[in-house]
This record gives sequence, structure tokens and C-alpha cells, in this order.
Amino acid sequence: MDHHLLAIRVFNRVVETGGFTRAADSLRMPKATVTKLIQSLEDHLQTKLFKRTTRSVSVTPEGECYYQRTVKWLAELEQMEGSMTESQSAPQGVLRIDVGGATARQLLLPALPDFIARYPQIQIDLGVGDRLIDLINDSADCVIRSGPLADSSLIARRLFELEWVTCATPAYLAHYGTPQHPCDLELGYPPAHYRHALNDRILPLHFVDRGKEIDIQHRYHVSVNESNALLAAALAGLGIIQTFRFMAQPHLDSGELVSLLHDWQPPAEQMYVVYPSNRHLSAKMRVFIDWAIETFK
Repeated sequence: MDHHLLAIRVFNRVVETGGFTRAADSLRMPKATVTKLIQSLEDHLQTKLFKRTTRSVSVTPEGECYYQRTVKWLAELEQMEGSMTESQSAPQGVLRIDVGGATARQLLLPALPDFIARYPQIQIDLGVGDRLIDLINDSADCVIRSGPLADSSLIARRLFELEWVTCATPAYLAHYGTPQHPCDLELGYPPAHYRHALNDRILPLHFVDRGKEIDIQHRYHVSVNESNALLAAALAGLGIIQTFRFMAQPHLDSGELVSLLHDWQPPAEQMYVVYPSNRHLSAKMRVFIDWAIETFK
């Protein structure tokens, strides 16, 4: 790759990640190389692109202006080059996808053999966990996640809806009784709570009664920060849980779990495939997104 073009790409990644070390990690190159490329770019432009201290890196006004122009130019260049090469070959390369544990185990991985059969030259690097990742810093091409977008620089394509279910084991209900209304849960029904994987916040059990939202959060026996572990806690009789129905359905069918409070469940959650808006949609990304929408619709 041309040295000047590489320097521009590296500059953009430093801006997007907020630091030389994070940029080097995401690009998989030595930090010294990143520093040298930025210095050469600053020498070429005869202007400072970053303010650097021992603790932080911030982009200068001139650097911000340069970034806004080059990020659009690079996207157009990548799109043009991609359209030339993609017309001559099948999609190929490594595709890095991040997905929640339950979605990976019960939905994505069972379906992936079909994708691999269609596109055998694409390699899938799958990151699995409930922690919400940073698409730039963690070098992922896309993520499959539920809920609203917090970052307006991302693009989300809807895949499917996720219905909620509140459930517990028959043994738990035999011991504590069966609640008839969400407010009953405040009267001695210890739940097993989900703890947010990013900020460690306990998420309450959430219900809707004739348009009125009801959140239940009180003393609990256990909280966990991973969705499969939450289901395991319910199966062990550790409390009432609220989870996605697709996870609990096999256990509801077998009788290991009992569905509760059907009339007060919150609205279904939307599941999306999400990717950065300023990143060229490569052939491998495009075919994966199209396949995912087709497969999970």
C-alpha cells in the first residue's frame, strides 16, 4: 500500500479510537509504526494533527477538519476498489462478528453451516459474550445485538423480534406460590437478576400493565452478567427470571420451567446486525448481512 495512503488510514483510525495504542491494536501493527506514520503525515501537511501529552491524545481543529474530509474520501475509494475486485471474485477473507452467548449457541451457530456452504472462502471469527463491544476499538466488522442504538454513527439492519418470558421452576413455585400480578413479586418472591455486563447495573424485571410500566427490583439470591448463566440459575431453582423466549422454550416445553404473568410481558425486543456507517460494506459483509436477514426473518 502507498505510504501516504497508509498514513491517512492510520490517522483516521487514531481519531476513531482516541489513541495511538488502541489504533495500533485495532490495525494489528506496532505502536511505533503508527507514531512514525502520523509524524510523516504531519510533516507532509506541515501542521499538527494531534495534541499529545503523556496521558492523552486529542485531535486539533486542523486534524478534525482533515478527518472529516479524508473519511469520506477513503470510504469512496474503498467502495470503488471493492466494486472492481468483487466483480471478479467470490467473497473472501476474515469476517469478525460479535454476538451474545445465547444468540450464538441457539441461533447463529446452528445456521452457520449453510452460510459456509454458500461462501466457503469466508472465514468467521466469532466473538461471544454479553459485553457490548466497541466496533472500532475491538476490530469487529459487525455485531448482532438487541435493543436501541446508542451510537448514531452505526447502521442497524433489523433481523427479528425477541419475545420476553417470565418463568421459574415448578419446585420454586411450589415453595413460594405462583404470582398473579407483577406487584405480587414484591411480596417475597426472590428473583434471579440479570446484571449488565458493561456497567454492572442490576436490571429489574420489567412489565407493562395497561400501558403503565412496572419495574420490580428487590432483594435477590443471585445476580449474573451472562444470559445463559441466568437461565441456568432459574433451572437451579434460584429465582424467577425474565429472559428471551427462544432461550427458555425448550425448558418450557419439557416442563422444567413454567411461564408466568403472560398478560404483563413487555413489548418484544428488536434484534439487529450493526456495523459502522463510515466503513465500506465489503462483499463478505454484504453477503453475510443479506444471509442473516434471509435466514432469521
